[in-house]
Amino acid sequence: MLIKRIQEENLVAELTAAKTKVLVLYGARQTGKTTLVHETLKRFRGRVLEINADNMPFLESLGSRNPDRLRGLVHGYDLLFIDEAQRIPDIGINLKILYDQVPGIRIIVTGSSSLDLANRVREPLTGRTWTYHLYPVSVEEWAEYNRANDYEAAQKLPEWLVYGLYPEVIGIENQRKKERYLRELTQSYLYKDVLSLANIKYPEKLRHILKLLAWQTGNLVSVNELANTLQINRDAVSNYIYLLEKSFVIFRLSGFSRNLRKEMIKMDKIYFYDTGVRNALIENYQLPVIRQDTGQLWENFLMAERLKTSAYHFHQSNRYFWRTQTGAELDYVEEHSGQLHGHEFKWGFKPARAPKTWTENYPESTFQCINPENFMNFVCLGRQLKG
Repeated sequence: MLIKRIQEENLVAELTAAKTKVLVLYGARQTGKTTLVHETLKRFRGRVLEINADNMPFLESLGSRNPDRLRGLVHGYDLLFIDEAQRIPDIGINLKILYDQVPGIRIIVTGSSSLDLANRVREPLTGRTWTYHLYPVSVEEWAEYNRANDYEAAQKLPEWLVYGLYPEVIGIENQRKKERYLRELTQSYLYKDVLSLANIKYPEKLRHILKLLAWQTGNLVSVNELANTLQINRDAVSNYIYLLEKSFVIFRLSGFSRNLRKEMIKMDKIYFYDTGVRNALIENYQLPVIRQDTGQLWENFLMAERLKTSAYHFHQSNRYFWRTQTGAELDYVEEHSGQLHGHEFKWGFKPARAPKTWTENYPESTFQCINPENFMNFVCLGRQLKG
């Protein structure tokens, strides 16, 4: 099953523009970056030089900093595609040379770890790049590919909450094989870049931290508590979390406040980009109807899907949760164009109202409860744009 990715249209539009920049595509391993670029390049008219970062002869030229050698490498080609570019020394400097000295050359590079690639690319190529991200398949992409209506999408929710939406997982019918794939992914591939690119003193702690974060999905996370549990210092825990963020395993949400004394903003919430990965870490593949953490899974799922659709449609906004010391809370607050939009996530169908404290202090804000009956509009921003 080859589901068309929304980013394909964004990449095609940029590659066919009169003048473009270096396109950098970030994403975790196994999300389909190489496949996406190959599908994009099928629609590009011109000669393409594709380089895998494991190819040593090409690496020598790409790491040379020699303008003549670099020009010779791409001579006769219209586009250069470098896969897993973070493995190439001084990649940013050499891409800058190519971009500046080979007029008209189109360049697209992929990287599975922004930790290293961003540091090597961002500074040398300041003002010369467009950055894109690729996540596991989005519900919006799945629905478009399958021409599914909202009812059909809702029927898939139990499967998505348990096994997630990694491209290969979607194509596996057997549940045991889904579990096996996710186990392999979380034990080796997913944070391989963190282990290889960062100087981690206690690599076994990485998985322990991930398990603890998986159990705390949707809750406030205390770095001090994690440090005490793992018996390592607070700075080490913060560094591990930072590395996992930069490798597209987890993301965080901070508390919203307009300086009201009773609003809580000191601790963040942490979510996983994929619920299947989260469940694999705690070895729980039970269906939502019989598990105790369904509300947490639902919250994580919606947060990840909103992030995907916002990134793909360039929907710029500030994202928060909101909670007071007295217990009033909103799962998600989005600030866009000066407007506040509050959301409560409910797996059940009981009606919900915005907390009184919220409406009193932010009377101009909107509120919506997101449940399995109406979630599609929340996770499919493309609908609003088409409308």
